[in-house]
Amino acid sequence: MKTIFRLILVTIFYSLFSCQKQKEVVVYCTVDQVFSEPVLQNFEKETGIQVRPVFDTEETKSTGVMNRLIAEKNNPQCDVFWSGDPIRNNVLKNKKITTAYRSKSGAQIPEYFRDSSYHWTGFSARARVLIYNKKLLSKEAVPTSIFDFTKPEYKGKFAIANPLFGTTTFHIAALFSVVGKQKAQEWLTGIKQNNVVLASSNGDVKKRVIRGEIAFGLTDTDDAFEATHETDDVAYLFPDQGIDEIGTLIMPNALSLIKNSPNPENARKLFEYLISKKTEAKLAESCAQMPLIKGTKTPLNIPSLDSIKPMKINYAKTAKLLESIQADLKKWVENQ
Repeated sequence: MKTIFRLILVTIFYSLFSCQKQKEVVVYCTVDQVFSEPVLQNFEKETGIQVRPVFDTEETKSTGVMNRLIAEKNNPQCDVFWSGDPIRNNVLKNKKITTAYRSKSGAQIPEYFRDSSYHWTGFSARARVLIYNKKLLSKEAVPTSIFDFTKPEYKGKFAIANPLFGTTTFHIAALFSVVGKQKAQEWLTGIKQNNVVLASSNGDVKKRVIRGEIAFGLTDTDDAFEATHETDDVAYLFPDQGIDEIGTLIMPNALSLIKNSPNPENARKLFEYLISKKTEAKLAESCAQMPLIKGTKTPLNIPSLDSIKPMKINYAKTAKLLESIQADLKKWVENQ
């Protein structure tokens, strides 16, 4: 009798455990926790599916969870990869870590912001911008192109985040893709000779500009938007908007499903939830992200992608370049 009772208890325990597992989804996310976590919490409340998120730190942005996914390739622990840009999704696709998923909601997203084989779908974009301190630079004196950073008058007055991490890596890989290896390397050499300040993160660039430690720097629209709310001394602009200039780098969020993930059905539910006007509207409100779905309601101060000249890049090609230039970027940082 005791043996039967124990068997019943074991059966109940494993049934409850199995049921709990069926009601969860694991997300690895490179987007700032302060912005992404509320969206995931709303999904959890609306669906009853428990979300188990893993976030990157500010200093290892976009590389920490990506490397974790690579390490877990043969034993996946993650269901959905939510990246702040599609480059890491392409890297994971090339390593056969993601799986194709043709989302119903994804049909609303412009084709340019979707992987042709459906290994990632973009939504809610940020852009790379030049943020500056108005007390240190008049509007007329602000550089309008990243190629102006090598000019003598800006020596030691500007910063970029560590290019081994986050969107700065993406930006430099995109630069190699658009202008070619020689010109991109000349630019890196030129800003080093012009005493570029190497910040720990985009957020650190923002803080240094606000404090007046530097006159300007490169960051993302969400950080720049925050800065303009913190102080009237800071403004930002979209660089390289001239007729013969390369344009501003546009960076959509990107979602991928992980191959052989533990909770594939819940992963698809979360995927559809994130690719929506509702989510894009929330991200526009919280961190000034620009919707990709036409008709999404946004605050009046959120710029439209239609008003920005974009840097024309091939995301898959840029992902391959990102991997190929890592060693050179590491040397560039170490010799800084």
